[in-house]
Amino acid sequence: MSAHDADLHLAFQLADEADAVTLDRFRALDLAVETKPDLTPVTDADRAAEHVLRATLARERPHDAVVGEEHGTTGDAERRWVLDPIDGTKNFVRGVPVWSTLIALLHGEDVVLGLVSAPALGMRWWAASGGGAWTGHRLNAARPIRVSHVATVGDASISFSEWNDPAWEATGSRDGFQSLLERGWRSRAYGDFWSHMLVAEGAVDVAVEPELNAWDIAALVPIVEEAGGRITALDGRSALAGGNAVTTNGWLHDDVLALLAARTG
Repeated sequence: MSAHDADLHLAFQLADEADAVTLDRFRALDLAVETKPDLTPVTDADRAAEHVLRATLARERPHDAVVGEEHGTTGDAERRWVLDPIDGTKNFVRGVPVWSTLIALLHGEDVVLGLVSAPALGMRWWAASGGGAWTGHRLNAARPIRVSHVATVGDASISFSEWNDPAWEATGSRDGFQSLLERGWRSRAYGDFWSHMLVAEGAVDVAVEPELNAWDIAALVPIVEEAGGRITALDGRSALAGGNAVTTNGWLHDDVLALLAARTG
């Protein structure tokens, strides 16, 4: 028995409920799409899914706080559920199946549980502190996952979201990012949550993103770490505090951070 067994079962219930909402609206002809003040899209499915998750948490964990992308923060308890109803909304809007619901539980500043559910891909990943990292459809039908042992950047498979993201300039890491891609063995824009989950599975060795919010990152942290990897901000700080993320198999982390910090010209 783990200290987080009950919370993990609840996270699966939450994921099932979110999947039912999001899959029903995926590729719907009447999908309503708006642009938020930060110029990112939001759909009726984002809002409906988060509403369902909050309703369940209000019933099952009434004393816990909730932080969500679409409806802000409720409560100030030490235990906080962090929700991203649809990570990869741009994909969702265009009918690309690479999107997910992210569910995390924090105790103080520590992320003790994370679950990523990508129903259009038929995949889930999850981890709770000390329990390893897993993928599968159900808790009782899962396999453990581990990061790769690739030890040099020249042999590394690297994933990212957008090559021309202006946030690379804003962070001062454009040159370093370009250098990283040039030095790696292979690079592909798998994007969003999937880049980081592929690192946790050992299929990819490095994933980088220059601009993220806490709800984009929180669920990824325990999965990557329990799989044996590392996830930090571009400058090496906590990923939750940094507003961006570098995920690696651990072996490559310091070299990747050094490359991203380098300036040319």
